[in-house]
Amino acid sequence: MDETRELALRLPAAPGVYRFSDAGGRMLYLGRAVSLRRRVVSYWGDLRDRRHLAPMVARTARVEAVVCDSAHEAAWLERNLLRANLPPWNRAPSGGQEKEVWIRLSQSARSPGVAVVHRPSSSPGGRHFGPYLGGLQVRRAVSGLSRVLPVGYAGGQAAGTRREMARVLGVSAAERDELARTLAAVLDRDPAAVAAVRERLSARRDAAAGALAFEFAARLQDELEALAWVTAEQKVTRATPDDFDVCGWADGLLVRFTVRGGRLSGWTQRACGAATAGRDVAATPPEWAGFARRNAELAARLVSPAGSTGRNDRDGL
Repeated sequence: MDETRELALRLPAAPGVYRFSDAGGRMLYLGRAVSLRRRVVSYWGDLRDRRHLAPMVARTARVEAVVCDSAHEAAWLERNLLRANLPPWNRAPSGGQEKEVWIRLSQSARSPGVAVVHRPSSSPGGRHFGPYLGGLQVRRAVSGLSRVLPVGYAGGQAAGTRREMARVLGVSAAERDELARTLAAVLDRDPAAVAAVRERLSARRDAAAGALAFEFAARLQDELEALAWVTAEQKVTRATPDDFDVCGWADGLLVRFTVRGGRLSGWTQRACGAATAGRDVAATPPEWAGFARRNAELAARLVSPAGSTGRNDRDGL
């Protein structure tokens, strides 16, 4: 057990997914974490409200992990992997309780705006971004975006209360296209556009706190955190149903991720030489090369010289 805990201490303090296996290579449990090292090491401390996992921890001989680019990406990866294969110590076959949602951006003169929807539609005049996990988080992000970029009040046929709100907010139909372009840039994760919106929301939060409007300031902080969730790197679940493999090799270990139907839903690793791995690594899409390489390096780092977690062929999810 001490040796397995030592493996956990080799994990980075980064978001990702981890899995535990027994000495025979059978996967016992899969989870996700904002900090892999802190979360995984905690299993060898005081389990508190997780005491039911103690027998599983006692059987754990192998620790493996995938480092993700964001907590959002880790949430998607956990969901995809659990839906593909549910280990015996996991309780949630759906892979978490977050809802899968999309953001619809419309710039039509009649009804412009951004809205959270449960699936993309084919109706004209709109563009969909996503998918995202977490309906509450995404609604908060949309609230923050609408606060800073109120395209919903820039319709050409606004009347009554909406017209008055447009006047108060200082927006007009002439600005609709520009507001929509900026919103699209944010949802496309353009760094400058995201930073500009965050700066404006942060300024409003600080002004609210300065005016002792702490409840409003807290709401704005929630919107900032939700915006970070929506705009963070996330590629393990794609809008297009692509099929391909992602491979990385380091120090005699080949890590393979399978993307099927646009979702990274398989993860295996096995020992092999550089020449054998070369073709698979070369076929990996360029945008995945960094992800594959660092996770192969992590996999090699987690291989213990003691043998119980040695480099034998290993098929996981």
